[in-house]
Amino acid sequence: MAVTGLIMIGFLLMHMYGNLKAFIGAEAFDHYAGWLKGATDDGGILYPIMPAGTFIWVFRFVLVLAVILHFWSAVTLWSTSNKAAGRSYERKKTMARTYSARTMRWGGLIVAAFLIFHLLHFTITPSAFHPDPSSAYAMIVNSFSKPWMVAIYAICMVLVCMHIRHGFWSAFATLGLNMSSRSRAILNGLAYFVAVVLYVGFMVMPLAVLFGWIG
Repeated sequence: MAVTGLIMIGFLLMHMYGNLKAFIGAEAFDHYAGWLKGATDDGGILYPIMPAGTFIWVFRFVLVLAVILHFWSAVTLWSTSNKAAGRSYERKKTMARTYSARTMRWGGLIVAAFLIFHLLHFTITPSAFHPDPSSAYAMIVNSFSKPWMVAIYAICMVLVCMHIRHGFWSAFATLGLNMSSRSRAILNGLAYFVAVVLYVGFMVMPLAVLFGWIG
């Protein structure tokens, strides 16, 4: 769970960086989207190491595998925890200190639902949502010109970043870096930093479209 979670956090940081290219303009943003898919004149990312258009499918396979393994790990750990706990507790005490820690399981399900919506919205069935699905730039302008759509993304990104905050800390603790009060404080600070950076980085572009700074 720790390794697959960190893989997905790494993807989100790259995705956020790509989204910020919208501030450069339509041509740059669409070129970046095409470059990832191997649809540009230069053959796209990792060409000629990989044939044009191959990288995106390898990348998608790795990411989907990480999501599946992460979900499988969550179910397995939940089952193991329930079996270890037995039928009932003589005394129950909540050990988790933060709201995000206490709601990781339900938060994970909500994040998964948002992920499915996001993929349908921009990748799997974009023609159902956008008049011009051939342009990534046109799709973001069409989507985030609507206040209600920006509100949905803003709320869902709060849940995503809450999940990431606890998941980042927990992953590195699982991998052995939670060895002292100093390391715990550093990990906790980094977890909040990554969560805030991702939230600001992902929301600045939709807000810029909404307020007419991009479009």
